[in-house]
Amino acid sequence: MEDLALLHVKVIHFPLAFLVLYILLESIGVIFKREFFLKTAHLLLFLGVIAALVAVFTGSNAEALAHSWEEKGAIIPFNAIGEHENYANITVWYFSVLLVIRTFLVFKKKFSGYFMYVILILAFVGGYFLYETGEHGGKLVYKHGLGTDLKKMEIEE
Repeated sequence: MEDLALLHVKVIHFPLAFLVLYILLESIGVIFKREFFLKTAHLLLFLGVIAALVAVFTGSNAEALAHSWEEKGAIIPFNAIGEHENYANITVWYFSVLLVIRTFLVFKKKFSGYFMYVILILAFVGGYFLYETGEHGGKLVYKHGLGTDLKKMEIEE
């Protein structure tokens, strides 16, 4: 469990990269009507959702580890963890639903015109959730020291 929990701080960068690139390439594909960018964006959305699921799984392990650290005397900001967890769950569900809708439209050959712009707007809304997840997660690391050796040393003393 501890290995998966400690992996969280490394894994989280993959969904971030995939989903930000997805939004960028979706934008380029829709604006310039380039099929290559649209197909690549679809692949990045798929990879981003898979990576986000892994990040949520490792995040759950990290929270369980935080509970065990609290029992050993560490000060753990569970309110901040809860906010980060809420945004992470919203983000993974949001992009998962977006992936299902986009895939359906592509297979039905309806991913054009109006629908492309709706998906693009929805992608930017998802970008907001992604930003908030990262913002709250960043505070856990930089403000509270979670995921660092400093916090680990707090329980070893």
